[in-house]
Amino acid sequence: MLDFSYSRATSLADASQQAAAEGGRILAGGTTLLDLAKCGVETPQTVVDILSLQGLDTISVDASGARIGALAKMSAVADHAGLSALCPALSQSLALAASAQLRNMATIGGNLLQRTRCPYFRDPVTFPNCNKRNPGSGCAAIGGVTRNHAVLGTSEHCIATYHGDLAVALVAFDAVVETDRRTIPIDTFFLLPEDRPDRETVLEQGEMITGIAVPASPAAKNSLYLKVRDRQSYEFAAASAAVGLEFEPDGRMLKDVRVAVGGVATKPWRARVVEQALVGKPLTAEGLRQAVGNSVDGAVAHGGNRYKIELLPRVVARAIQTVATTLAPHLAQDLGEPA
Repeated sequence: MLDFSYSRATSLADASQQAAAEGGRILAGGTTLLDLAKCGVETPQTVVDILSLQGLDTISVDASGARIGALAKMSAVADHAGLSALCPALSQSLALAASAQLRNMATIGGNLLQRTRCPYFRDPVTFPNCNKRNPGSGCAAIGGVTRNHAVLGTSEHCIATYHGDLAVALVAFDAVVETDRRTIPIDTFFLLPEDRPDRETVLEQGEMITGIAVPASPAAKNSLYLKVRDRQSYEFAAASAAVGLEFEPDGRMLKDVRVAVGGVATKPWRARVVEQALVGKPLTAEGLRQAVGNSVDGAVAHGGNRYKIELLPRVVARAIQTVATTLAPHLAQDLGEPA
């Protein structure tokens, strides 16, 4: 049995100090840490419980945007009417994630920090070689069963997928992560594996997420999160897309386009090449077809995950078509049926 000490933090400063020590780990909802401890990936020496800290579970929304406390539960955020109006994709991403029981336990801060579901990472007994667990030991996934692995942002050291949903929506709409030390644009919060897959975010040891700020925008208000998966509940995405659009007054020219994708990359992936191909132009079927093809620029397949390179553009196209025809029904005939 794993032996560790348990401490209930009395303040942010107290929690940060304890978690900064070697082997210190933060505990909130526990749905990630306990999972990893059970399978032997995490071996904390000190578990610092922050769930009783006051003021970290609040959700506020106004004309400028929203702020979500790190200890707000996934279910509370998904069900918040103000957030749903501000950014439907955000609420949808949470409603489509995990199970109802987990959403009632898991916190928003913990959701951002969830680790990959790569089976090679989560089975240290059978697969001791994993650069996320033991840097320099190799990647057992490469050459293995790869159906659920990443095709974007990979390296020779790691092809593990980031499986979260919420972060994909947050990346699309320029959210900012607040910690007890600084603010971090979410697009720079997550790190590519490169030669250090064990480093997944820019957080330092003991640094704690305190909240997330989501700016208001017409694109966020006109947004959608589309998740394609093998079954319709309690399953990770084979490919997903968070999309937001803003049209010029003519209802054809795109003024703003936001696209981020999930289930296909080593971190939540902003598809800026798709955005750039569409913004400032009228939305047409041919223009959309060419633009979404850019979503897999640089993709590298490893055997069983090759299907994602064909699937992802279809998912992005379908999400854009759905939002576009909702905002501008006259485009339905031009764009055709969703992919």
